Amino acid sequence: MTSPGGRDAMTPQPLLLAVVGPTATGKSRLAIELAKRVGGEVVACDSTAVYRRVDIGTDKVAPEEQHGVPHHMVDLVEPDETYTAARYAQEAAAVVGDIQRRGRVPILAGGSGLYYRALTRGMFPGPARDPALRARLENLAARHGVQRLHRLLASRDPASGRRILPRDLKRIVRALEVLVLTGRPLTAHFAETRSPIEGMRLETIALRLSSEQTAERVARRVDAQFARGVVDEVRRLLDEGVPRSAHAFTGLVYRQVLEMLDGVRDETETRALIVRENRRYARRQLIWFRKEPNLHWLDMPGEELATIDRATAWLVDRGVAS
Repeated sequence: MTSPGGRDAMTPQPLLLAVVGPTATGKSRLAIELAKRVGGEVVACDSTAVYRRVDIGTDKVAPEEQHGVPHHMVDLVEPDETYTAARYAQEAAAVVGDIQRRGRVPILAGGSGLYYRALTRGMFPGPARDPALRARLENLAARHGVQRLHRLLASRDPASGRRILPRDLKRIVRALEVLVLTGRPLTAHFAETRSPIEGMRLETIALRLSSEQTAERVARRVDAQFARGVVDEVRRLLDEGVPRSAHAFTGLVYRQVLEMLDGVRDETETRALIVRENRRYARRQLIWFRKEPNLHWLDMPGEELATIDRATAWLVDRGVAS
């Protein structure tokens, strides 16, 4: 007897574990500890970790902190390259398959909800970018406000209008671009996509903390990033010729540090701003992952022994760890 996908019904599905959730919840540490217990390797699910030499502000796990656990999907492209969720899904799926073929357990770890969804549920790659169309849409937003562009999107693609935040210019522009170029809404394309890991068994642990815990942990992390030299890291990248418009510089920490170097605000104000933006980002991540199906939530920091034990016990109950 075979399944609809052609797999023998008695053949166990290849296993993929995942540890996801908002920023500063300890996902990387939990993933490493679980990898040590189940014979696994970590596959980063992080839209910033793919950039080489962009390390401190992205909180990449240093080699000495990996405890011998191999890490994948890190340091893939140059800072000025554009790396998409669709590309991530294809490349991460290949890495996951290779880990499984070697008899190891892949453990997805990170907080990039779009990357997680692209890998686990599929991502429509879409038509190539149209610079002229994008410029017109961005000019419209500059003249009349991004909210007007969002209203335009909501009127023509209500599902995308509900899914995309009113100030998320990048995703609003892309959704309108797809609509104009294909004549069909982005959500219609999404409905037809298939996951590149279809047929695998996915077991996902999601971490979440109170807003007070998040605020404290984010503040400590920002202090640590500045102590480790994130400002010098940005200066070095600029000296190497990385343009200020580089995609790697558009994310949290780097965008604010660049503004500080331009004299927009001093270091104290910059640190406070990064903390606030990280807290907002954590809330958006939580909203995103709450919409994902079949997540097992733990309201505990990932690095605590009690969390590691509870996660392991859940995996034992699920029959994927002993």
